Amino acid sequence: MTRPDGQRIRKAVIPAAGMGTRLLPATKALPKELLPLIDVPVIQLAVDDAVESGMDDVLVIVRRGKELLADHFDRQPELEALLAARGKTDALEAVRSTAAGATLHYTRQPDPKGLGHAVLMARHHVGTDPFAVMLPDDVMLGPRPILAQLEEHWVPGRCVVAVMPVPRAEAFRYGIVTPIGEKSGPAFTVADIVEKPDVSQVADDVAWAAMGRYLLDADVFDVLEHMGPGAGGEIQLTDGLRAMAEAGRLTAVAYEGERFDVGDRLGYLKAVISYGLYRPDFAPDLKRYLAELAQQGIF
Repeated sequence: MTRPDGQRIRKAVIPAAGMGTRLLPATKALPKELLPLIDVPVIQLAVDDAVESGMDDVLVIVRRGKELLADHFDRQPELEALLAARGKTDALEAVRSTAAGATLHYTRQPDPKGLGHAVLMARHHVGTDPFAVMLPDDVMLGPRPILAQLEEHWVPGRCVVAVMPVPRAEAFRYGIVTPIGEKSGPAFTVADIVEKPDVSQVADDVAWAAMGRYLLDADVFDVLEHMGPGAGGEIQLTDGLRAMAEAGRLTAVAYEGERFDVGDRLGYLKAVISYGLYRPDFAPDLKRYLAELAQQGIF
């Protein structure tokens, strides 16, 4: 996306070095980022969001054993030739589209030291440019690409985080942001952000939780590099963002759409159903099926 002032965010970073232990045994050999929502791997949805938001340079942070992620985005001439020869044009277009619109790069995170450390692994590639961070575990579906929504409120030198309201009782699961003053409109300046706070630290019945889409200024690398372990004994991106908030450089945007944690079994199931309802090729039949189940009293 190009702004009227000519500034543009072109680079996106996708941390994909997690073990996927919550979805074992499915993720024993298959990276969790390749688990499909119907016929589209969850990491593909993240890359598509980046491309649709005008970003054409994507760095994926991986670990040993995740070579299949690169294989997914590679061209497969033999498969393409077979599909073309058999006249399967829809399948051919789908295969080719996985690598369309962006150049993908890969680097390894040698040790599982947390999300902040994974983001720090992107420093050499990103340089001094602003960049997006996308967590593939967070499938975010909406009427418009989520990163594009964030960029509408981005100003060079600031960081932006996507947020959604959550009940106070669930605040311990997320990074929770505190607005400066009263919130008006979808965007607001953040006074503080805390990773997985105790419920007693949350004043309101509804809290604003950070979700897996960020636009970051390169200055965050300096913060992360000198930061010690936080929650869970890991280097937390949230703690880096807290320093940006203290400097008055963090904006939160309540985006339009839904979010699903596909690293969780139930969250994954919900995401599959909801993605089917977003798809015009599945929605009519799926809606009828769900209506039939409702009539049978199954739910």
